[in-house]
Amino acid sequence: MNSHEIRKKYLDFYASKKHTIIPSSSLVPDNDPTTLFTGSGMQPLIPYLLGAKHPQGTRLVDSQKSFRSGDIEDIGDNRHTTFFEMLGNWSLGDYFKKEQLPWVFEFLIDHVGLDPKKLYVTVFIGDEKNNLPRDTDSVAIWKDLFAQKGIEAKDVEMGSEAEAAEKGMQNGRIFYYDGKKNWWSRSGEPSKMPAGEPGGPDSELFYEFDFVQHDPKFGTHCHPNCDCGRYLEIGNSVFMEYKKNADGTFSKLPQQNVDFGGGLERIAMASVYSSDIFDIDLLKGIVTTLESLSGKSYKDAAYTAAFRVVADHIRSATFLIGDGVSPSNSERGYFVRRLLRRAIRFWDTLGIANGGLSQIVLPLLEKYKEAYPETYAQSARIITEIDTEEKKFRATLRQGLKEFEKLAQNKQISGEQAFALFSSYGFPIEITLELAKEKNITVDREAFDTEMKKHQDLSRAGSEKKFKGGLADTSEMSLKYHTATHLLNAGLRAVLGNHIGQKGSNITPERLRFDFNHVTKLTDEEKKKVEDFVNEAIARKLPVSWKEMPKTEAEKLGAIHAFGEKYGDIVKVYSVGDETTGVLSREFCGGPHVENTGVLGHFKIAKEEAVSAGVRRIKAVLE
Repeated sequence: MNSHEIRKKYLDFYASKKHTIIPSSSLVPDNDPTTLFTGSGMQPLIPYLLGAKHPQGTRLVDSQKSFRSGDIEDIGDNRHTTFFEMLGNWSLGDYFKKEQLPWVFEFLIDHVGLDPKKLYVTVFIGDEKNNLPRDTDSVAIWKDLFAQKGIEAKDVEMGSEAEAAEKGMQNGRIFYYDGKKNWWSRSGEPSKMPAGEPGGPDSELFYEFDFVQHDPKFGTHCHPNCDCGRYLEIGNSVFMEYKKNADGTFSKLPQQNVDFGGGLERIAMASVYSSDIFDIDLLKGIVTTLESLSGKSYKDAAYTAAFRVVADHIRSATFLIGDGVSPSNSERGYFVRRLLRRAIRFWDTLGIANGGLSQIVLPLLEKYKEAYPETYAQSARIITEIDTEEKKFRATLRQGLKEFEKLAQNKQISGEQAFALFSSYGFPIEITLELAKEKNITVDREAFDTEMKKHQDLSRAGSEKKFKGGLADTSEMSLKYHTATHLLNAGLRAVLGNHIGQKGSNITPERLRFDFNHVTKLTDEEKKKVEDFVNEAIARKLPVSWKEMPKTEAEKLGAIHAFGEKYGDIVKVYSVGDETTGVLSREFCGGPHVENTGVLGHFKIAKEEAVSAGVRRIKAVLE
């Protein structure tokens, strides 16, 4: 079964269980300052898991585009990708374990056609210190489900991963692991959760590739969570029912939630029974194209990793650019640049002489034409951006090679010098090491890694400071800035024209940041007019209200929405002003906002600058 068929069957299956199909959110989180990218299906739904009412109801299903930047260096093996799709279904205070586990089992076994004898599950062992019970309910349900297929499901107590590696499978089918493996919260295991954080036990599903032999370097014995590749996690049902209190104890949330996430690509791997994710249709087509262009074979071990890196990185960059992220040296754009530069490095390893990376884009997007038509429609722009970035980097490479030749005269390259090649010339460490090997000179890799870690720690600290708080904590100032952002959007459209569209925003309790499409720098007069527009709206003490309505009705009313965002049939629309005062702003938005503009204070533009070609950025404060 190919990936498109699995995605469609999944959505149709849960629609038959009275779930509303919701569209994938953008890879750029809307008004979530806690993270740069959408990295899971549940991320856009956090407010609703905490109790907010979702306009589409209490049963939801989707396939969510996701990107995880932390996996970039892992790409090259047989199962990691930076971009992936997460099949998700949610119960927002509706059904719970006795419905969820049988449904996911039915879908995987009866609809996808997986072999139940190759399916293994894990559950939460409990946490006596935090008074969190062992998940015996899930075990009882799983035993019954396997029994229905004629399989005796023995439950085995594992504990930690280290303990599991000592114990081995023990003919088990259901495995109890500790909170590091079978408890889900955004912060990890129960002891690491801050006050107010929601979480709960989970039950993971693993599929066995019995042709993969256990590698002892991953532990004495194999077990479901072993990294040797014999067992692959394909899905996880989170039973979010707890919240951590200020005194460190746990209490039940007002509603019991189900949050399921299943990797589309990984389920496809199980369906075709291959332990190599690059064997599935969505990636195999790219690999085949690369084989044709390079004249080399994917099965040649000398080139396998290069094929994987190029295929993964171009796919990720394509979807990120499609969602409005252009290559640059800062924030999100840095990751697109890093993906493309690493792809160029391995493209050259494959020895492809004719044409550049962008010739992969159309064959790639053909596979997604039906699922993501909005990305396919931007093919020309995506190709242009990738071409431009490749030309820039190849020019930089030439400069970097000159610098390398100078350093190579000393017959050794220090870690600091290798890092300077990376930071100043964009030289991936792999290029430096390969060139050094050809010239029989040494590179202090350990010192380079130390320098890189310093750089990453500084970047991470900056990101944590920059992206703290915001709408994720719904503080009073965050709400004010959120409402001010709507007024700023309306002001820009009033002063510059209706071509203005939101390209991204970031809100913290200290300031707002708003990206929008506009070619030229704003004049001082234009900035003053925008400030006056917003401050006049504040002085008028306009009411702020919201209403749920069909998407078509909202569009007829002239409600605007964010760039690259897809919406369901029912949407939430926030309006500033009413029939009495006149509506100043009307936008698709999940909220929340203040109830009246009069509480905002004085609005001031602190900075206006270019972000990328055709995109400007305003940073503003409320005084």
